[in-house]
This record gives sequence, C-alpha cells and structure tokens, in this order.
Amino acid sequence: MRKLLIILIVSLFALLAACSDDASEDPVEEDSDEEAVTDPNESEEGENEEPEFTYPLTGLGAYEEPKNRALAVMVNNHNKARPQTGLGNADIVYEYLAEGKITRLLAIFQSDIPDVVGPVRSAREYYIETAKAHEAIYIYHGAADFIEEDLRAGWVDNLNGAYYDDDQFLFKRESFRQAPHNSYVMLPNAYEIASRNNIEREVDHESWEFLSDDELVEGETANEVNITYYDNLKVSYVYDSSSEQYTRYSDGVKSTDLETEEPIEVSNILIYETEHRVADDQGRRFIDRESGGNGYLIQKGKVKPIEWRNDNGLMKPYIDGEEAKLVPGKTWINVIPLSPGLEQGVTFE
Repeated sequence: MRKLLIILIVSLFALLAACSDDASEDPVEEDSDEEAVTDPNESEEGENEEPEFTYPLTGLGAYEEPKNRALAVMVNNHNKARPQTGLGNADIVYEYLAEGKITRLLAIFQSDIPDVVGPVRSAREYYIETAKAHEAIYIYHGAADFIEEDLRAGWVDNLNGAYYDDDQFLFKRESFRQAPHNSYVMLPNAYEIASRNNIEREVDHESWEFLSDDELVEGETANEVNITYYDNLKVSYVYDSSSEQYTRYSDGVKSTDLETEEPIEVSNILIYETEHRVADDQGRRFIDRESGGNGYLIQKGKVKPIEWRNDNGLMKPYIDGEEAKLVPGKTWINVIPLSPGLEQGVTFE
C-alpha cells in the first residue's frame, strides 16, 4: 500500500511539472499574417490616391470616369412643397419664374444621385430647353397637351410621371402632402426605365470651367446675397467662410432637405437678368435664354459682374470674352426679369 502511495505522489509531481512547462511557452497565434497589417493612415482601394477624373458639372474629383447621363428633374417650389427632398444633391439648379409669383426649379443630377427627389411638377418650355442643352434625361410630371405632343415626338429624352404615377418603382405619391405637391421620383430607377424605353443612359458630358487650387477669387464683398423677384418672393444666400459655402434661404426660411434636415449649400451662385413676358392666358411665360445679358457671379464671399451668353443652349458666364471659372462644387443659377433687374432686384452685404 505504501509503495502504491509513493508511485501516485511521484506521478502527480510529474504532471504538475509538465503543466508548468506548457504554461511557459508562448501562445500559438491563429494564422497571423503580417503582410495583411496596414497603416491606419492608409485607406482601402486607393482612397488616398488622387482622383483620376473630375465630374463635369462640379469639377470635383471622381475615382471612376463619370459616364452616367445627367437627370434633369422638375422640382416643385411652391411653399406647400417645401422643404423638398434630394434637392441639395443636385450638381446645378436653375431657378426660373413659372406662372404668377412662384418659381420652379430644374435640378441637374449627375455626380450624386439621391434615392428620392421631389415633389416633381409639370413641364415648361424653357426648362425643357435647359435640360436638352445639358443632354440630360428630362423628368417631370404632366404637361399641357401641346407641350406633351412635342415631348412625345422627341423634343428631348424624357420620363413623364403621369405615365408612372404612383407605380412605386419610378414615382410614388406621399400621404403627408396633397396633390399636386406629393409626387416623388425614385431617381436611381430612372436609368432602368430609360433602358426599357431605349433611352441612352451614358453620354460624355462637356465640362464647365473650374478654378484650380492656386487660383484666387477676386471681387467685391458678398457675404449675403438677396434676390427679389417680387415683394412676396425673395431668395437669399448667406456665406460661411469656414466652409466657403453659401446657405440658401427662400422667403426668409433656410432651405433644407425634408429627410435629412441638412441645409442646401452651394459653392457658386449665378444671377442672370433677361427678358420675361407672359405668353398666354394661362400666365405661362416666355423667358429669353438666347440673347445674352448681364449678371453676377458670386463665390467665396466675393461678387463680380459677368455677362451671360448662350453657349450651345446653355446660359454660361463670361468675363472679358472668356468663360468664367467656377469654384469646384455645386452651383445655383437664378434667372430674373429685366424688371426689377440686377440693379433693383439684387443686393449684397
């Protein structure tokens, strides 16, 4: 019995010694691969690399060649349609007078396609011509019969919400607003619908002129810009020197996105004066986009006078005979009547 006890004690000490040796060894790592460790300051997929391309309507960098065709959306700007959705994503927005004392917006999207844009409203001739000049697909909801006939005949590649009304793929009606202020386009799906209709989805858009990093902006101070269409229709822009952006206001209320509540901010403001006249008994307008005229270019807290010219259908800014350069970023273009015009209708602070 005593001999058996001695054997058990010896075995126990041997086992404890073995455990101690195992514990002193370094732990085994699971398939570590030192080559997979990256510098935290380096990004995946060449994020720190300089973009090879630029977006033609914003001048901002793009890592892939931007071939997608621009989408030009008729956006409702009635006070019952504000705040809008997706408007702040547009590369360029044109603000023209519609009937009466309201404006309507043509938002050009190419570099940034939001999920939803709206409310969407009906077509007008000068918006159509602007979309066509941009080689964009024109997206609207409804039109007068004589305009719709020309659109169906091929005036410009287009998608009419009246044919897709609340189909829940291209257009949807929202319950929180009443018609005609509640039709929204699900914008990415416009490319799919365009394909079904044999509409070209890719084009080479011609680039606007943009300033390089080392080019300075000169002009008079313009920290606040005020545009008066009518006594009850005013647009303002307020400059933030830290972001070098202008925040837009409509009738004294900050323009924001309905979904994100983010303010609409732009790098460039163009104001053009041109002839306006009422064209029919419905109050529709003729707006001269051809003859050229005077205007202002506002960027980085500065304003300078320019002239606008019709350049292949686009109203472009010129200084001393050369196309004026924009700051890379988003642009808003306000087209105003000759009366009150630039002198009486536009002020700067």
